[in-house]
Amino acid sequence: MTFLGRDKFREGVFARDGHKCVICMDTAVDAHHILERRLWGTSGGYTLDNGASVCATCHLAAEDTTISCEELRAAAKITRVVLPEHLYTDQKYDKWGNPVLENGTRLRGELFGDESVQKALAPVMNLFTNRVKYPRSFHLPWSPGMTDDDRMLSSLEPFEGQEVVVTAKMDGECTSLYRDGLHARSLEFSPHASRDRVRALHGRIAHQIDENWRLCGENLYAKHAIHYHHLADHFLLFSVWDEKNVCQSWDDTVTYAGILDLQTVPVLYRGEWAEALIRALYQPTLDGDECEGYVVRLSRPFHFREFRHVLGKYVRKNHVVQHGGHWANRVIVPNELRGN
Repeated sequence: MTFLGRDKFREGVFARDGHKCVICMDTAVDAHHILERRLWGTSGGYTLDNGASVCATCHLAAEDTTISCEELRAAAKITRVVLPEHLYTDQKYDKWGNPVLENGTRLRGELFGDESVQKALAPVMNLFTNRVKYPRSFHLPWSPGMTDDDRMLSSLEPFEGQEVVVTAKMDGECTSLYRDGLHARSLEFSPHASRDRVRALHGRIAHQIDENWRLCGENLYAKHAIHYHHLADHFLLFSVWDEKNVCQSWDDTVTYAGILDLQTVPVLYRGEWAEALIRALYQPTLDGDECEGYVVRLSRPFHFREFRHVLGKYVRKNHVVQHGGHWANRVIVPNELRGN
């Protein structure tokens, strides 16, 4: 993907579109970013496949997303969908990086809480739910389990000189609990016997979860690639997010877990970032069970938009290789709790 400077981006988009608005064919006045430049980091998204020529009126409609990204690409005859690397290729997004579901409902993305974004989205705010899709975790540079579909942290600099917490990476189903519901990676949390326990847990604690907060953890009732025999519980908490989409500090996560009588994922290390030490943390077993890997995060609070910079994972080699098909389509083998 070729990124241009601001001026060359504008010139190139106008030249491709004949200096006409791709929507109404009036004279173009702006080269609109189909996906917001803040989502792209240092490149600013200045690539021709992320631009469309628009008039003033259509520019406002594109900004407030009443003209969709898909409509802009089609009108500009753009056949390649380009996305920032932390977004998912199988997911539709609005201009501001908010995921758009098939029924038109939108989830809250990393820029949703910004005042300028809230102002732009005012005409479509009724389309939003309070749900947030758990973001893609990037791999640490030495992670041997990275596949072609995975991404690697671009820099370790955000960890330098900072206190970090390293926790065991558990082989379960990432699940988010809200006061008014729960879901896994997909919001379609269909009935499945492996989810009965976490649904019951949610029923017990939902009233204690703050409005528009969410608890994220691993549902570990069913065996996936690892059969656990010594779990502290079938749901292990790893993060708590507030209504402003801020991940709470590790200390506050532990406090929240204590209030709700939840267990957290096992901690392998807490202290100042030390790359050599953290590289050596992985062991094939933990507490008598196989170990998938580990996750390192800053111990301080951080916003959703920081996630891909301040959290990284190590996954053991060949972990994704599964025999007998996806775990959800196999006979359920319950994982076991320690002492049972």
